[in-house]
Amino acid sequence: MSERRIAFDELCSVLARCLRSRGFSDERAARCAYLFAENSLVGVASHGLNRFPRFLEWIARGWIDPNGTPQCVDRFGSLERWDGRLGPGPLNAEQCMGRAMELAGETGAGVVALRNTNHWMRAGTYAGQAASAGYVGICLTNTEPNLPPWGSVEPRVGNNPVAVGIPRSNGRHVLYDGAMSQFSYGALETAVLRGDRLPVPGGFARAGRLTDDPAEILESKRPLPIGYWKGAGLSLVVDLLTAVLSAGRSTCELGKQAAEYGVSQLFLAFGRDLIDARASERIERTLTDLHNARPDDGSPVRYPGERLHAVRAENLRDGVPVDESVWREVKRLADR
Repeated sequence: MSERRIAFDELCSVLARCLRSRGFSDERAARCAYLFAENSLVGVASHGLNRFPRFLEWIARGWIDPNGTPQCVDRFGSLERWDGRLGPGPLNAEQCMGRAMELAGETGAGVVALRNTNHWMRAGTYAGQAASAGYVGICLTNTEPNLPPWGSVEPRVGNNPVAVGIPRSNGRHVLYDGAMSQFSYGALETAVLRGDRLPVPGGFARAGRLTDDPAEILESKRPLPIGYWKGAGLSLVVDLLTAVLSAGRSTCELGKQAAEYGVSQLFLAFGRDLIDARASERIERTLTDLHNARPDDGSPVRYPGERLHAVRAENLRDGVPVDESVWREVKRLADR
């Protein structure tokens, strides 16, 4: 894998040009491009630039509607049910988390259950959106079946991510973002591009043995669930929550399609008034205690999301690292 660094503004500009030529309005193209580019900016290229060509392909296949915008179809008190109308996943997710925050501002807690939407790319984007506005945010999504339930060799549950954002007054929010496998498919694909092994076994080879070779795991389609049977069970629960509350497709239904589109998602926000001075003090005391834990290898102990701030600052200063081959492909697509 050969890398170079690209200015963040240039990355946004090229991605937006791609989107405008495929039916996005100027405003929607700029915002969607920013969301993709920001994922690469904070070091998650697997859900940023690296996934962008696939996003364009799905637009061409009709699985993503550039003009599809979500609309509310049912209300149940503090919970609203929305239809994503196959719009771009990042734009749909940002709007629905925004609506969950509006509801939380009115009642203390807000929930938007979204069906018929598309891959939102990085789950932490929307939990972070809530935290940056002073809300506690929680996001869940289901996926196509790409993870075996415990005790099976067949992928029947989804690698269903969960993200949680907890605001801090200094802006360095706690941000947990995790899929239900030890390593997400995006992380496995990135490791293959880099020619890296995994730091710990991340799944099974075709022969059924545990392996740290990401290519073997991608071939077998048997990533290791977090916590073994516990992660597999949690995956099923996330799928049921998102599908039932949104009245949308479940993982098994998504598996009957040609690709992973029309997924179900859930956005929860808890009001800003809950994070008062006492709550903020408790958050800081907890993080200080975490930082004071003795490290086992000399590296500092970090809370979820802590590293993103340093990565973001470095890449804004020095340029966003991009894979040369992916960057060439995206620039070619922008000129079509």
